[in-house]
Amino acid sequence: MPGVHIEQFSVKYEYPVHFTEDVFGKDNAILADSIEGDGASRVCFYIDSGVVEPRPQLIKKIKEYCAAHEDVMSLLHDPVIVPGGESCKNGWDGVRRVMTQLGEMKMCRQSYVIAVGGGSLLDMVGFAASLVHRGIRLIRIPTTVLAQNDAGVGVKNGMNEHGVKNYVGTFAPPRAVINDSEFLESLEARDWCGGIAEAFKVAIIKDEAFLEFLCDSATDLRNRDMALMAELVQRCAVLHLEHISGNGDPFEFGSARPLDFGHWAAHRLEVMSAFVLGHGQAVSIGMAIDACYACKKKMISEAHLEVILKGLVESGLPIWDPLLERRDRKGRMEILAGIEDFREHLGGQLCITLPSPVGSKVEVHELDADLIDEAVLFLDGYVRKAETDENSV
Repeated sequence: MPGVHIEQFSVKYEYPVHFTEDVFGKDNAILADSIEGDGASRVCFYIDSGVVEPRPQLIKKIKEYCAAHEDVMSLLHDPVIVPGGESCKNGWDGVRRVMTQLGEMKMCRQSYVIAVGGGSLLDMVGFAASLVHRGIRLIRIPTTVLAQNDAGVGVKNGMNEHGVKNYVGTFAPPRAVINDSEFLESLEARDWCGGIAEAFKVAIIKDEAFLEFLCDSATDLRNRDMALMAELVQRCAVLHLEHISGNGDPFEFGSARPLDFGHWAAHRLEVMSAFVLGHGQAVSIGMAIDACYACKKKMISEAHLEVILKGLVESGLPIWDPLLERRDRKGRMEILAGIEDFREHLGGQLCITLPSPVGSKVEVHELDADLIDEAVLFLDGYVRKAETDENSV
C-alpha cells in the first residue's frame, strides 16, 4: 500500500503601514524606499478618478517623483486613471482591463503596481495584480478614511459578482501601505463620515476607550477636524493590523470574522440599494441593528446602546434607511437574506460577531429573526423620535 507523506511549511508575511503627508513630494522617500530590487524596478500607477479631479497636477507630480527617484523606480506608462467607487469592482470588466494592461506593459513578478484611491479601486486593482503571474507586487496608497483605516491596510482584494458583495477575491498582502492624510481634505461629506463607521466597528468589539474617544469627538469629527481624523485613522488602522497579525487566522480559514461586525446587514443593504448607499453608511446601519439585537439579548446595556446610537448619529452616520421596511412575498424582511449570504460566504456555518459587553465580543451561530425585526422597529422609532424632538426645538 502506498504511504502518505504530508509536508508542512509556513510563509512569513510582513509589510509596513506608513502615515505621512505629501507622499509624492520629491523629498518624501517613503514610496521610493518601499521599492526593492537591484536597479530600477518597473512600476505603474492606477489612480482613482475621484482623486485626480480635485488635483489637476497630480499626474505631473507623480511623473516628477518617479524621475527624481529613477535609480529605484522606472515608470513604464503614464498613470492610468480609473473611475472609482463601487461600480469599478462590479463584475469582471475592470479586472480584465487591468490584467490586459499589465500584460501589455510587460509587468513581471518583480514589478510594482501602485494603486492610489478608495477601497473599491484598491480592491479591484489589487485583485487583478494578484492574478497576473500569480501575483505582482502591490503598493497601496489609500485616499479615503475608509480605505486608510480599514480596507487599504488588510490582506484582501476582490470584486462583486452576480449581485453578491466581494463574491470573488484573493488574499494577497501588499508590499506596503502609505496613508497620506492630505488626500482626506478633499473628500465629500459621505466619504469623510463613511470611514468613521469602521472606527466604531472595531471600537465597539475591541476597545471601549476608543469608543469613548469617538463619541466625545463625534461632532468635531463630523465638522472635519483633521487632527482628530488623523488620530482616528491611525488608532483604527492599528487595531485592524493587530487583529490581522495576532488572531492566528489572517486568511480567514476559520468561520469567525470579527472585523465584519455589522456587515451581514450592511452588505445586503448595499446590494438592495444598487450600491447607492455608501459602504460606511451601510455598516453604520448594520451595527445599529446588531447593537440593538445585542441589547435585547442582554449582551450590552441599554445605556451602552444609547451611547453607540448617539455617537453614530452625531458623527453624521445613519442608523436607519427605508430599505429596512422592504418585505418579500412571505412578509419577511428582505434584509434577512443577508444572513444566508453571510452563511454561504463563511462556508456553511453562520458566525456573527456581537459585542458582549462593549469593548469585547462573542461569536453567535444563529440569529433570531423576530428579534431582528424588533431591533429594526426600535431604530425606526428612535429616528422618528429624534426628528420630532429636533423639530420641536
